Formats: sequence, C-alpha cells, structure tokens
Amino acid sequence: MGGAGILLLLLLAEARMGVSWRPPKGKCPLSCSCSKDSALCEGSPDLPENFSPTLLSLLLTFNSFSVIEDDAFAGLSHLQYLFIEDNEIGSISKNALRGLRSLTHLSLANNHLETLPRFLFRGLETLTHVDLRGNPFQCDCRVLWLLQWMPSANASVGTGACAGPTALAHMQLRHLDPKTFKCRAIELSRFQTVGESALGVEPFSYQGEPHVVLAQPFAGRCLILTWDYSLQRFRPEEELSAPSVVSCKPLVLGLRLFVLAARLWGGSQLWSRPTPGLRLAPTQALAPKRLLRPNDAELLWLDGQPCFVVVDASKAGSTTLLCRDGPGFYPRQSLHAWHRDTDAEVLELGGRPHLLLASASQRPVLFHWFGGRFERRTDIPEAEDVYATRHFQANGDVFLCLTRYIGDSMVMRWDGSMFRLLQQLPSRGAHVFQPLLIAKDQLAILGSDFAFSQVFRLDPDKGLLESLQELGPPALVAPRAFAHITMAGRHFLFAACFKGPTQIYQLHELDLSA
Repeated sequence: MGGAGILLLLLLAEARMGVSWRPPKGKCPLSCSCSKDSALCEGSPDLPENFSPTLLSLLLTFNSFSVIEDDAFAGLSHLQYLFIEDNEIGSISKNALRGLRSLTHLSLANNHLETLPRFLFRGLETLTHVDLRGNPFQCDCRVLWLLQWMPSANASVGTGACAGPTALAHMQLRHLDPKTFKCRAIELSRFQTVGESALGVEPFSYQGEPHVVLAQPFAGRCLILTWDYSLQRFRPEEELSAPSVVSCKPLVLGLRLFVLAARLWGGSQLWSRPTPGLRLAPTQALAPKRLLRPNDAELLWLDGQPCFVVVDASKAGSTTLLCRDGPGFYPRQSLHAWHRDTDAEVLELGGRPHLLLASASQRPVLFHWFGGRFERRTDIPEAEDVYATRHFQANGDVFLCLTRYIGDSMVMRWDGSMFRLLQQLPSRGAHVFQPLLIAKDQLAILGSDFAFSQVFRLDPDKGLLESLQELGPPALVAPRAFAHITMAGRHFLFAACFKGPTQIYQLHELDLSA
C-alpha cells in the first residue's frame, strides 16, 4: 500500500473514533488538510511549513516544488510517516531529513530524482521502510553509497530500476554489484619546480629518509634533494661536481652511499660516502677505455653482488657491466660492442636476471644471466627505431614499454619465450615512456618534445593502458625521465626535463561517489 493509502487509513480511523480536534491556528498550512496527528498536502507550489510539532504522519503529493532544502522538516521530531510522492522533486539536500529521529516510514516514490546525496539517511536510526521506486535513477558512481548502505540498513528498501546509463537501463538497483563500480580517480597537479634542467632522476632511501638525485648536465652536477619537513617541500642536500653528466645512479649498502656519475666527457666516476654525516667524494674512475660516450646507467644485483651496467652510445666504446670487487666497481663484461646503445633495462623473467639493450643500429636485444655472464637470448620483433625500454609487472604478467621518437610507441607482453605486441600509442617526439606504480595505480607516462606529455593508467580488466590526463599546461619541455617518491603518505612525481626546469607533481585521489 502506498503512502497515500496509509495516511487515508489513519484519517478514517480518527474519524471513527470521533476525533474532532483541529490544529492550533497557523499549524496547518494552506493547501493542506490536517487532523490531530496527520497532514495531507496537495497542489502546493512550495514546500509547506509550520506544521504542528506533534505531527505523526505527513503526505506531500502532486505538488509542483522541485527542491527539498536543508532542515525542511525541522521541529517534527515525533514524525513517524513521511510520504513525498508523485511530485516534481529533482533534488534533495543531504540534510533535508535532519532531526526526524522518530521516522519509521519514508517514501520518495515517483519523483524526478536521478540520485540521492550521501548521508541523506544519517541519524534516521528508527527507519524500517524506505520506498524509492519510480525515480529515474542514473546508476553511476553517485548511487554507489546507496548500494553499499542498503545491505547494512535495518530497513526494507524498495529501489526501483535504473534509467541510465544505457548499459544499465531498466536493471533493478538491488541487482547491481557495488564491486563493479569504478569510482576512484586520480589526478596529478603541479607541486614544485626545480630550476635547472635535468636528463635523469633517481629516487633512493638513505637512513630511512627518501631522497632524489637529479642528473643536471648544464649545471654540471648530480643534485641530491631531500624533504624539508618545516617548509613541506623538497630542498637541495648535496651536489656532486659532474660536468656533462647524463646519469646519476645511487646505491645504498648499509651505511655507505655510492653514486655513479656517467659523463659524456671527462670520464665517468664513482662517488662514495662511507658513513652518515660525511660528504660524498669521488673515489674511482670507471672503465675510462670502454665508456667513451655513456647514455644510460642501471643498477642490478647478480649472484648476490651489486653491479652497474653503463650503456655506451659511441662506436669505439662498449656497453659495460661493472661489478663490485673490494672497494670499487670494475669491468666484468663488455656487451653489444659497435651498436651505439642508447638504453638498458634490467628485468627478471622466469626467476632469472635479464638485460634488455636498445640501440640506434638494431632492434632491442634481450640477454639472460647464464654461467656468470650475460648471453644473448633473443631480440624484440617488430620493434625498429626503439630509443628506450622500461618494464612493469601486473597480474602476474611482465609488460614492456618501448619508446620511439618517430612512429608509435609500443606496449608488449611476455608470453614465456618472447615479447608480443599488445598496444600502440602515437608518440611523435618521445624520448621516454616510463611505467610507474603510484599508490594502487599502474601508470605509464609518455613524454613528448612537441606536445603535452600523456599519462596512461592500466585497466586491470582489459590489460591495456587507457588515457588518464595530460601533464600541463604549461607543457613539459623535452621530458627525459620520470620517477615516483612517497613522502609522509603523499605521492610525488618528478619530471626531469632537458630543455626546461624539473617539475614535481603531487598525486591526489578523487572519490567520484562523493
């Protein structure tokens, strides 16, 4: 039975008992009919006010008002039955029902409500029946809270069907699964600028504190940044003199800190800090006859020992594996000579260390660690003109992001024997396609020299990258590297730019169901 029927029974019952009570003057609004405990209001252009504070039942039907504001029923703390049916209502405030602490039956049936505000039923502890049928609900993130509330409510709820979106039209709300709603979004916003340009950015943790080191070739240094808790921003902690530096790669071993500075001219160097409190100092020249024009450096562990692989882009030099031996790092193996390598990526496949080298002269080549050295395993098919590669793992699979300056950059997936093409993304002018796991989201950022850099997010169901946002305006100027660092529960993204300042972004989580 609808609200009108219940109220009619109440009015008839009072008549049979000979009730002749009339409400006090001013306590029965125009367009309403009132008895001792009940009121029926029809045809009103505005929400009626000034009811008797002892009212137990109220029916508002066939009225033309469209909005119910905060505290619309203030003073009706004894009201038990509220039926707002067959009106033109399209909006109701989250505090519209505030103060109705005795309410047991609520009906909002047959209105024009597409959604309900979160916390609408807060404080209504006595509710036993709710009727929401006959409304054109849009079953998007705005109704998620309602779907989550219904199983925990001590009330029977009539919800009706969805009017949209198209894929859910005519489906009963009670049949929707809250777990299928994707109502969490993220956004990267600009946080801080570091004035000088940079080619590389590397995060590391030293003595329990997150740090970042920037390779700044024009400033001729590796710049180490740390967090300033007073100013709530990043500040310089120490800088290492490194003219023409292209990569600053940190390594922490207990109390010791090493930084490999790969330089185009003047030779690559290893800097070290033996204990906290001391400054970093150069301790070793690294393979001066092999590293003639380094372009990248990566850290890896082989047989329990730390090693660096330094990529060389010259014809006369060679990409070199340097492993720790006593106090320093010395050449263990030369790789891929004469191929003008541009990038190295360290990854694990099948539980074994692998190394992927990109070069200007051929497709990327995959090496695996076997018998104390790297041996060629395979190359990457259909991957010409690849400048750099980066990998990530998701749902047990290994994915590869391949950067191409001309043509489409690519996403590949390891099938157990080789990488297979999964996705292509337009990327004119790209030097970096960097996957990053930030909070719960697997992102990939495609930097561009000619357009806004694009942020993609992996859809776990589809297994594909989907566009999330652009970084800008203003656009990043020739981005070359991205890195993620977490500080005091906040997530930051560093964007090292070759022709402009390094930019720092902060990640914000957005609740679309709010």
